[in-house]
Amino acid sequence: MLTTIRPNKREPMMEFAQEQAGDVLIVRLTGRLDSSAAPGAEQTFAGVLGGTPHLAIDLSHLDYISSAGLRVLLIVAKKVQQAQGKVALCGLTPNVREIFAISGFDTIFTIQPDAAAAVAAVR
Repeated sequence: MLTTIRPNKREPMMEFAQEQAGDVLIVRLTGRLDSSAAPGAEQTFAGVLGGTPHLAIDLSHLDYISSAGLRVLLIVAKKVQQAQGKVALCGLTPNVREIFAISGFDTIFTIQPDAAAAVAAVR
């Protein structure tokens, strides 16, 4: 399933794609996860989380993430943790990795090099 989040016609879009790999949901984010896309992303994540989630979030096509985007990922991680699930991120581009390092989020999340490693980490 592919969901395109476009807050208005002037804002760049963000794509939210998902696929199931056994008991693990892989979510791929593409574009920019900023303050304009964050509410839609949060709502989309809320719609796909259910049961005891095992979630791998692939950021290899995410060009930019703002503090609002980091907040969305933190909310998702807390919901997954409350449901006794696991979450791992993968494929951070150099720009996104730098934002995670500066904010300290690289110590909060399990970060793997690729989707296969992230899927294995949350099983």
